[in-house]
Amino acid sequence: MGLLLKNGWVMNHQGKGIQIDVLLKGDRVHKLGKGFPEDHHQVIDCEGKWVLPGFIDMHVHLREPGFEHKETIESGTRAAAKGGFTTIACMPNTKPVLDAAEQIQSIHDQAKRVGAVNVLPIGAITQRQLGETLCDFEAMQRVGIVAVSDDGVGVQSAGKMKEAMSQAAKLGLPVVAHCEDNSLIQGGCVHDGAYAQTHGLRGIPSECEAVHIARDILLAEQTGVHYHVCHISTKESVRLVREAKHNGIPVTAEVTPHHLLLSENDIPGLDPNFKMNPPLRSEEDRQALIEGLLDGTIDFIATDHAPHAQEEKEMGMERAPFGIVGLETAFPLLYTHLVQKGLLTLKALIDKLTRVPAERFNLARGTLREGAIADITIVDLELEQSINPRDFASKGQNTPFTNWTCQGWPTMTIVNGQVVWSTERGIEQQSQEGVVNHD
Repeated sequence: MGLLLKNGWVMNHQGKGIQIDVLLKGDRVHKLGKGFPEDHHQVIDCEGKWVLPGFIDMHVHLREPGFEHKETIESGTRAAAKGGFTTIACMPNTKPVLDAAEQIQSIHDQAKRVGAVNVLPIGAITQRQLGETLCDFEAMQRVGIVAVSDDGVGVQSAGKMKEAMSQAAKLGLPVVAHCEDNSLIQGGCVHDGAYAQTHGLRGIPSECEAVHIARDILLAEQTGVHYHVCHISTKESVRLVREAKHNGIPVTAEVTPHHLLLSENDIPGLDPNFKMNPPLRSEEDRQALIEGLLDGTIDFIATDHAPHAQEEKEMGMERAPFGIVGLETAFPLLYTHLVQKGLLTLKALIDKLTRVPAERFNLARGTLREGAIADITIVDLELEQSINPRDFASKGQNTPFTNWTCQGWPTMTIVNGQVVWSTERGIEQQSQEGVVNHD
């Protein structure tokens, strides 16, 4: 018995939609075409909807272990499923830090027990993320990390970063970098621009990110490692990555939906739901990010989903923690405000949420073709609704997009051939084996 997705729209290589059926058997896409007999299959009518490869998010904070009041692997993966994401990579800045093989294995085990989607752990670069002693990359790789990162803090020592890159290059592991030179931050909580001046807040200058990226690009050139820039936010950073790529240095970069859609001009008063790191920059920076995404300087989009408890976000702009949630709103926001406004094609948006991150991190996912793993997202581009944080599956409700009305909402998410979430039934029960993490 298979799962037959009938009459949905599938995008071809030219970016045009074709209305065909998709037959799934086991954890694979079995056939694409028309006229498949319905006998012995579970049939799902996808009339008027798009059948897409499952979305991939390479930058998510699941908070477990240590911060389960903010998020858990169970709640975070349910949020991912509701947002159409079938594979997510989780960052290591938990408590304890994911800096050893035992910690990585515990993430795999918990994701298998309660996870709704595929979870790919990223191991720390340095022990306890202190920037001092490198972790055992080889041991963590044996239990399934996809990259190393000290996300949340930048590796401040150039010597330690070069050592990490050299070791990662030997193992074929990407180094995923949070770029921030601490000597330039000086306690800032928002972008060092007009908003900070108006409200008397200390600012985070653009150069603290760009200086760090410039240093790392030179180190990546020396070591040959795959160097990936997290949540790029400034025009100077885009320029550096563009020049590095032009010179053949193995650099990739991601951008978040909030940095593409918001600037410091959009922050209302002192609302900490607009406080994230890196901060919302100037409108000129935002335009540079869009341009970088369009010309391929920025490879793909990641949410940097960072849930916090409500009481933490109510501590005021200076004391509240950095970060917002993003898994459940990413696609409708991007579709409504980039695709519908003619800034990005639908094919480009889908590629940057599926095929491109898969290719950059060598994941056997992100495509919809016969024989591929059956990770599928079904989206209704006509469905319009407002963002209400109280409807989130995530424990975090910290979003700056409350009450924004968007089109293009996921209606069903399928992982490894199993329906894990739908608008009609919510989260489905997993098989006894749970979700299998192949990558």
